Amino acid sequence: MDKLNPRFLVLAGMILFAAFTRLIPHPPNFTAVGAIALFGGAYFNKKYLAFAVPVIAMFLTDLILGLHQGMYAVYLSFVLIVMIGITLKGRIKIGNIFLASVLASVLFFIITNFAQWLSFPLYSKDIVGLVECYTAAVPFFGYTILGDLFFVGVLFGAFELAKNKFPQLARVKV
Repeated sequence: MDKLNPRFLVLAGMILFAAFTRLIPHPPNFTAVGAIALFGGAYFNKKYLAFAVPVIAMFLTDLILGLHQGMYAVYLSFVLIVMIGITLKGRIKIGNIFLASVLASVLFFIITNFAQWLSFPLYSKDIVGLVECYTAAVPFFGYTILGDLFFVGVLFGAFELAKNKFPQLARVKV
């Protein structure tokens, strides 16, 4: 089967492993969520795989962690981050990856906290409530950026090293 080539298996395995790091103790928002979306978008050539593999990996861990009312915002930001990853195709350079990672963190922060403000009664539904919501989320944003940068470095770095050691992984099929 075409999909089960070594490159696909390594990419999918790395994404699943990174997604399951959500299940180990970690600081709030210091997870591989943004990194697996960027990584999948950057390395899978077939767009359906770029979206499907990271989303499935994320969903599997959500089944274990528990489903919640704000998931739509997390998955929306996740899909948009995959799209950012797609723009990295053929331009895998440290500066581009760094900028994409920070952009992914900012996008996740804006979308998920807007959804928090919009969907939950914790904050007033006016500009004051929106500002309070974003202000309360700022401490978590630092962990989001650090987590994205850390896991982006691990995933992209590990795969680039693996491609050097195993040239068949560099062959673009998936």
